[in-house]
Amino acid sequence: MKVITANRLLNGDVVWLGENGNWVERVTLASTFEGKDQVAQGLAIGQDAEKAQKVVGVYEMDVSLEDGVIVPVRLRERIRAAGPTTHPQFGKQAQAVSA
Repeated sequence: MKVITANRLLNGDVVWLGENGNWVERVTLASTFEGKDQVAQGLAIGQDAEKAQKVVGVYEMDVSLEDGVIVPVRLRERIRAAGPTTHPQFGKQAQAVSA
């Protein structure tokens, strides 16, 4: 299972491709893709958004479902999903606690 990720060009935030081609700020809201054809379609949507200068650095990443929640497989992607490690009070992990 994969999701499509990139960085928002306007502010550099990590984003994931969600429903209807929208870019979401939480990996848990991302659309998932299985199989080469679905992943290729997701990447094509991402590449179109990159051409439109909405995002930059589009790529696919592996995820798994843990208790029904999308979780990145690789440590690098878990860090990107959580936000900066140097000041966690400012990252997405701080927003999750306050939400």
